Amino acid sequence: MDDSRIATYDRFEASLRRELIKLCTEYEMMNGQLLHSDDIDAKWDEFARDYMIDAVHEFNAYPEASLAWAAFLGIGVARHWDEDWRRHSSDKYVSYYGSRGYDDMDEHVLRDVLGYALDSDKAKAISSMLSRCAALVLTLIRREGFESQSVEAYYVLIRSVKVMYQIGASIEMFRLGYSFRPL
Repeated sequence: MDDSRIATYDRFEASLRRELIKLCTEYEMMNGQLLHSDDIDAKWDEFARDYMIDAVHEFNAYPEASLAWAAFLGIGVARHWDEDWRRHSSDKYVSYYGSRGYDDMDEHVLRDVLGYALDSDKAKAISSMLSRCAALVLTLIRREGFESQSVEAYYVLIRSVKVMYQIGASIEMFRLGYSFRPL
């Protein structure tokens, strides 16, 4: 891949990240910062291949879910990181599946990882926020004009789900009270 294409993907990813942070901050799910940890980032590196297999398989029929589920995965990993990383650091990607596999990852994370009733205000707020985020990602992808089902579209999808994972992790870290402060 040539440097100009990589630069295009880098610009798209940075712009996407900024727009999602702005959106989540407007809804008070973040505070203008992308919170992260090396442990949580490393889990994405471990899970990315398997996640992409699921996401690509479902993307044409359920594009918003394919994007939003990455954020739910980030939320689940961030919760486990805060809760007991020694115990959860070796969790496999499929441990975030629900009873129907990838199809209900959102419900599994909300109910079984976070402990929220699916009809609770907290679960609804998270689901609504991630739906807004996924819709924004799709709008930004379309605005860039990447040809559907092209190699370029695949690379953009890879970048997009990575950012959604990061956004989900940051939302959960913010909810748990983490922040970056200057020393």
